[in-house]
Amino acid sequence: MRVSKPHPSPDRNADLSARYRSVREASRQLGAPLSDADATVQSMPDASPAKWHLAHTTWFFETMILEQNLRGYRAFDPQFNFLFNSYYESIGARQPRPRRGMLTRPTLDRVYAYRDHVDRAMASLMQDDIAPAVAELIELGCNHEQQHQELLLTDILHLFAQSPLRPAYKDPGPIAVGKIDGLPAAYRKFDGGVIEIGNDGEGFAFDCEGPRHRALIEPFEIADRLVTNAEWMEFMADGGYRTPLLWLSAGWATVQSEGWTAPLYWDEHDDGYWSMTLRGSQPVDPAAPVTHVSYFEADAFATWAGRRLPSEFEWEHAARAEPLKGNFVDSGRLRPAPAQAGVHGLRQIYGDVWEWTRSAFAPYPRFRPAEGAVGEYNGKFMCGQFVLRGGSCVTPLNHMRPSYRNFFPPDARWQFSGLRLAGDA
Repeated sequence: MRVSKPHPSPDRNADLSARYRSVREASRQLGAPLSDADATVQSMPDASPAKWHLAHTTWFFETMILEQNLRGYRAFDPQFNFLFNSYYESIGARQPRPRRGMLTRPTLDRVYAYRDHVDRAMASLMQDDIAPAVAELIELGCNHEQQHQELLLTDILHLFAQSPLRPAYKDPGPIAVGKIDGLPAAYRKFDGGVIEIGNDGEGFAFDCEGPRHRALIEPFEIADRLVTNAEWMEFMADGGYRTPLLWLSAGWATVQSEGWTAPLYWDEHDDGYWSMTLRGSQPVDPAAPVTHVSYFEADAFATWAGRRLPSEFEWEHAARAEPLKGNFVDSGRLRPAPAQAGVHGLRQIYGDVWEWTRSAFAPYPRFRPAEGAVGEYNGKFMCGQFVLRGGSCVTPLNHMRPSYRNFFPPDARWQFSGLRLAGDA
């Protein structure tokens, strides 16, 4: 489930209700530019239709909260339990993930009607005092929905990238970038020792972010900015995708089987590389952080550069000293931004792109899944995944914290994933 302290304020319900409404309205705004057809199609098995994201997050509140805690609640449509369950085996059968795009019905309008039905019921539930355990579930549901807001955008980008029309999710007009720093990355050194890792119990955190524990790190150094597209082009020009000695065995096999020669969405034109973005097809900005690269690619680049990826413990230790601000979805940019000149500290440590670490997604010491269906939230995925840190340009700012652990398989590329180099000091 999650780690958090109970809400001590007598205004807990009002605060939680405002939080709920804000998150739900953000999802509606993200879905506003989409037609019913846009929201129905599934572009690959790992992606989900926008309509499914909007319905599944609603199903979560209905199934995990309303059915157990609001007397007299009636499900909007009993069939939706099968259609919009994701992976909760303990709850029952569900539409197979690779076939979510077959759900031409319900329509997008009916999904919004479903959302309205659940929102009214949630408002009724939060009118009365609610138990701390229920409040925790509501907050979990809000953070769960924010995860799906990010997935909705990454999945729509993948869908639109399959179209020869290269449609734009948002106006492709010019974006202000400020004063760009074109200098090579500098490295900030950190001493080794025993450090504290994980959520400290203040505020919300997912279960996988705890328990807080001690970890031993050796002295290390970490780059003050993300790897750029220009640096990635140097890697490509130097045969990075053709040199097996740079790659992990599974990574090289994937390069060969998938025919990778550049980051996902890149196309070479007469005037250089272009990339599909949420603002349509755009020239690749050499100064911007490279994105849509897999763990395999990130690790190969680090080897080529004579560096390595940071561990997630090194990353968290370095990031805790930095203010939690950056290029998140709230900025409306929807693309990674170049590092700015004149900014001190570890630039782009939050926002822009999720940063691959060299750490496998594994349980922390003393980790125990929560009881009941919510115990399936994160723990069951602690195998075959790698940890990413820091959030991206499509992550909500108030969803992020230093202890946040995202995770994906090492060949995943459709997320806004990039890298920051590190080394031994």
